[in-house]
Amino acid sequence: MKTVILTDAKYRSAISAARTFGRAGYRVAAAQTRSDTNVTPPAFSSRYVAERRWIDGKADDSAYTERLIALMQPYGRPVLFPVGAATLNAVSRARETFAPRCDFLISPPDVLDAVNDKEAVHRRAAELGLPVPREYDAAPDAYPVIVKPRCGEKFGLTAADRYAVARDAAELDKALASMRRYDPTPIVQEVVEGAGNSACVLLDRESRLIGAFCHRRVREYPISGGPSACCESVFDAEKIDAAYRLLQSFGFVGLAMVEFKGGYILEVNPRVWGSFPLTTLAGSPIALRYAEAASGKRVEYRPCDYQTGVRMRFLLNDTLATLALVRHGRLREAGAGVADMLRAREALADRDDPAPMRAYLKATVLKR
Repeated sequence: MKTVILTDAKYRSAISAARTFGRAGYRVAAAQTRSDTNVTPPAFSSRYVAERRWIDGKADDSAYTERLIALMQPYGRPVLFPVGAATLNAVSRARETFAPRCDFLISPPDVLDAVNDKEAVHRRAAELGLPVPREYDAAPDAYPVIVKPRCGEKFGLTAADRYAVARDAAELDKALASMRRYDPTPIVQEVVEGAGNSACVLLDRESRLIGAFCHRRVREYPISGGPSACCESVFDAEKIDAAYRLLQSFGFVGLAMVEFKGGYILEVNPRVWGSFPLTTLAGSPIALRYAEAASGKRVEYRPCDYQTGVRMRFLLNDTLATLALVRHGRLREAGAGVADMLRAREALADRDDPAPMRAYLKATVLKR
C-alpha cells in the first residue's frame, strides 16, 4: 500500500486531502511541526489518517528539511503532499535531496518565485495576450486603485492585509507608505469589478495539464475582499486554458490556483488553496492525479471530471460574512447567506468522518 505523507496538518485543507487519499486506498501519514500550532491538528482525528507524526520546530527552520526526510524513513518511497507554503518552498529548495526519497510534483525555486511575483505574472499574462488589469507606473488617471506587494505571502500577511484600496490621491499615498514596509515598489492597479472565480490546475513534470478544477466565489470574508467563505464548483474551459498557458510558460510543475475577477487574471497561488475542500465534496480526482503522476504514471487530462453546482461554505467564516452583510444593509445578499445555511454543504463536515469537524471548531474557539 502506497503511503502519502500529508504535511502541515493544522490547515483545513489537510482534512479533505486525508479523506480523498484514504478513501482511494492510500495509507495516510499526517505530519505537523510542533512550534507552528498550539493545538492538536484537526486532521489528526480523521479516521483516514493512519499515523500522526509530530516534527520538532517550525516549517521554516533551517533544520526542517533534515527532520522531514528523517520522518520518511519508515515509509519506503512515499508520495509527499505539502499543504503549507513553507513546506512547499523547503522541498523546492532541496529538490535534489528529496528526489531519491519520495515522489512529488513541485516546481524549482526560481519558478515558484516567478509565479508568486504578481508583477512577473502580470507581465507574462500580457505577453501571452491574456486579460489583466491595467497597472500604473505613474500617478493614476482614474480611481479607485488597488495597492499590493509583489508577494504578500512571503511576509506572512493574511489575505485581507495583502492589499489596500485607494479612492483618491491621499488614500493612495497612505496605502503606498503602508505597503512599502514589505515591498519598496508596490503594484498599483485598477480595481476590476465582477465575480471572483478560479481555475485550479495540476501540471506534471513536463508541464503538461493533467488535472483542473474551477470554482466561483459566492461570498468572501471579510466582505470587502478576502478568502472564500462560500463557493461553488463550476467548469470553465476558457479559464482553464488561460491558467494552463500562463503556468506552462513558466515551466510550472504541481498544483496552483489562478485567480480571476471580472474576466481578468489577478494572481497565482502556487500551492494547495484555501477552498481545496470543495474538490473533495465535488468528487474531483485532482489530488489523486497528483499522487499518480508524482509516482511516475503518465496521466491524461479529463475535462470536467467532477460534479458542478456543488456549493460549499465554511461555517464560521460564512456566518460572519452573512452578519456583516446585514450590518452593511446588503439584505438581499444576506438573505442568500441565510438560505445557504440550509442548502450549502459545510466544508469540513462528513457523516463518515465527523471527528475533524468537532476538533476544528474546538481548536478555533480555543485560538480566538
